[in-house]
Amino acid sequence: MRRFSAEYLEHTRAGMWADDRAALADLELSSRRRVLDVGCGTGELTRVLDAEAGPDATVIGVDADPDLLAVAREETGLRYAAGDATRLPFPDDAVDLAVCQALLINLPDPAVAVGELARVSSDLVAAVEPDNGDVTVRSTVAAEERLEREAREAYLKGVDTDVALGDRVREAFAAGGLGDLRTHRYVHEKRTEPPYAETALSSAARKASGAGLADHREELIAATSLDAYDDLRRRWREMGREVVDAIGDREYERVERVPFDVTVGRVE
Repeated sequence: MRRFSAEYLEHTRAGMWADDRAALADLELSSRRRVLDVGCGTGELTRVLDAEAGPDATVIGVDADPDLLAVAREETGLRYAAGDATRLPFPDDAVDLAVCQALLINLPDPAVAVGELARVSSDLVAAVEPDNGDVTVRSTVAAEERLEREAREAYLKGVDTDVALGDRVREAFAAGGLGDLRTHRYVHEKRTEPPYAETALSSAARKASGAGLADHREELIAATSLDAYDDLRRRWREMGREVVDAIGDREYERVERVPFDVTVGRVE
């Protein structure tokens, strides 16, 4: 399973579900009593599930990374446990909803995790998975659109898991014996414009330093070469400095749209 830092997860998931939770309707959260968030990371989705579940519901987040769990546990009031998505430390039918977000795309064999989700749930299984092949970026800094597209295409070639899984989760659910399959697409839009939030300033600084690109160094080199990666990083940092300057002039705007497919199946 691929690993990510807390900073990376918080950057990529910030603001998800803040304004629109309609795509979660098929999870029937208000009627849930026991909910498990598998691969919870720093707990962004866990907190949403807890807010939407019934008043007497128990929501537990589980993750294999102790560093991410430590960050999740900084916010009190929720329960977290250590555990591997392919070997969940829970008995059969322990919950009535088992859900994951951006987990299956990072596993070499997503079907194993789907089987575990179905094993521990007595009723519903849900997966919120992005289609990274369908991400779009629009920016007032022209080089940003071009470099984002170049980096994304190389990343998709170099990564060793299916990070564009999207609505094909239905196939894994059906193969795992889940029925009554339903899928809704949710587009997570991240908009940057004046007045700039602290997260926007941090993101710009990461571009200028090359840190954001370095998150995917291994995959980019696998798809191209070390020299090509170094050249991309040099151009990425130049672009980042343009972004920082544009922010200073209050002329920078950016819109990124990441599609997520919410797939729900019933244990039969």
